[in-house]
Amino acid sequence: MASTRPLSVLTTPVGARARAPTWLRWGAPGVYVVALVSYIAAAGVPVSRDTLLVWVAGALLAFSISDPRRFVRGLLIDWVPFAAILFLYDLLRGYADGLVVPARELPQLRADEWLFGGTAPTVWLQAHFWHGAEDLRWYDYATWGVYITHFLATPLLAAVLWIVASPRFRRFVAMVVALALTGFATYVLFPAVPPWLASFHGALAPTGRVVPVVWSTVHWANADALFETGSQYANDVAAMPSLHAAYSLLIVLVLWNSLHGRLVWVRVPLALYPLAMGLALVYGGEHYLVDILAGWAYAVAVFEVVSAVANRLAKRRSRVDLAQDRSSA
Repeated sequence: MASTRPLSVLTTPVGARARAPTWLRWGAPGVYVVALVSYIAAAGVPVSRDTLLVWVAGALLAFSISDPRRFVRGLLIDWVPFAAILFLYDLLRGYADGLVVPARELPQLRADEWLFGGTAPTVWLQAHFWHGAEDLRWYDYATWGVYITHFLATPLLAAVLWIVASPRFRRFVAMVVALALTGFATYVLFPAVPPWLASFHGALAPTGRVVPVVWSTVHWANADALFETGSQYANDVAAMPSLHAAYSLLIVLVLWNSLHGRLVWVRVPLALYPLAMGLALVYGGEHYLVDILAGWAYAVAVFEVVSAVANRLAKRRSRVDLAQDRSSA
């Protein structure tokens, strides 16, 4: 399992940061926050991968300003390979559609209908709660809000872990990369049509795609690239498993054991996060419930495998270090 030390311990300033002038340690993050808020007010939330990673790099610099060598080393060794893998995944997943086999439309649809007595939950939810683009309700905006966290939560958590707990950052990055690779492999072998597209094809009762409709009224971010195909990052049949669901649960698994003492209450909203994401995805027409369940299963499997491998490597390094200490004594 991952480290169980409380976050209050993990956030203790390292020596170099503690010795830095107070104005520098507080001033650089303050300038960064002002710049970010100004950017969001002018241009919206940075959800595209490239823009978001630029702002993440700015955060790393601002919060490690007292140790520039660590920033440069971390950027080159930790973040450049990580960003390169994510960009490669973005570029390739648009080509998974029909690369090996045709897109599947009925298996996941029939599974949801079997689980819910003949009616897919997306159809039931939209029949009762969706009132169309001209009559958006508060829960439509809530659906959009939960959906958009997918683009922000993973890189932001990676940035926080890099700043306060580098070993956990590397584990988390390994999990994120493993999920992306296993997800892509599944998209190639089992391209799956989501509910909104099945409705468009006539295989499912009429449903709408809620998130793009709401996004067109919010104007807080440019969503065009997120819904384009090919090299523009999106794939309409990359639905099984749901990586939106997978990453939301992975965040819970990574953080859960660190929330002790005064932070234990955070476990409640944290546990609700993957449930809210799953509901948003199903109601919004983006995924079937079986896509969500598959995503959660992938997240648990990746978390356990990467944790086991990392723990084994850590024990091996400890034995080597102990043997070297004894030999030098």
